[in-house]
Amino acid sequence: MSKHSALNTFGRSGNPAFTKNFTGSYDIPVNERMTLDGAVNKTGILLSLCFGGAFVGWNIPTLMIPAAIVGFVLALVTIFRSPAKAGSTAPLYALSQGIFLGGITMIFETQFPGIAIQAIGLTFGILASLLFCYKSGIIKPTENFRLMVFSATVGIGIVYLVSILINLFGSGEQVMMIHSSGPVGIGFSLFVVGIASLNLVLDFDFIEEGAEQGMPKYMEWYGAFSLMVTLIWLYMEILRLLAKLRR
Repeated sequence: MSKHSALNTFGRSGNPAFTKNFTGSYDIPVNERMTLDGAVNKTGILLSLCFGGAFVGWNIPTLMIPAAIVGFVLALVTIFRSPAKAGSTAPLYALSQGIFLGGITMIFETQFPGIAIQAIGLTFGILASLLFCYKSGIIKPTENFRLMVFSATVGIGIVYLVSILINLFGSGEQVMMIHSSGPVGIGFSLFVVGIASLNLVLDFDFIEEGAEQGMPKYMEWYGAFSLMVTLIWLYMEILRLLAKLRR
C-alpha cells in the first residue's frame, strides 16, 4: 500500500479520529494485519466497557465530570500522539466515557422519565439501520458524500465552540437559540443527529477499507475507538434532542 493511498484512506471520514495522517509501509505479514472481524470484536469489547462504566456513573454521578475529563484527554492522546497504543487507551476511554454517560443520563432521566431507554434504543436503531444501508449499497460513501459530511461536522464543531466562548465571555441570543426547546433549537439538534449518523457510514467505510488494504493489527483497536467516538457523540445529541422535545 503506497503512502498516498494510505493518506487517502485515512481522509475518508469526518470523524476526527480518522483524520490523523499516517505514513509508512503496510507490507506486513498476514497475521499482523487488521481484519474486519477483529475490528468488530474490539468494538464489542469497547461497548461492553462503556455499558459497565455507565452502570458506575448512574450510581455514582459525582464521578461524571472527572471521567469526562479523563476520556477527553485519552481521546486526544489516542488520536494525536499514540494511535498505535489504542489497545491500551481505547478501553480506558470507553470506560471513562461510559461513567460520564451514565451520570449525565441519570440526570436527564430524573427530569424526563423514560428518556434513557429511548435514547439508547434510537442510537442502536440508527447504528443497525445505517449498517444495513451501507452493506446493501443503499448509501454509498462517494467523495462528494464524504466532503459534505466532513464539512458539516467541522461546521457543527465551530458552532459549539463559538457557543461555549459566548457562554464564558458574553451573551448572544441568536447563538443560544440552538440550545432552546423552540423550533430553531429542535431543528438544529435534528440536523446534528443527522450528521452524526452519517459519520457512522464513513466509519464503516474506513474500517472495511482498512481491513481490505491490510493496515497494521493495532488499527482494529483504533477503528473500534473511532467508531465509539461517533456513537457517543450520536447518543449525546439524541439525548439532547429528546430532552428538547419533552420540554
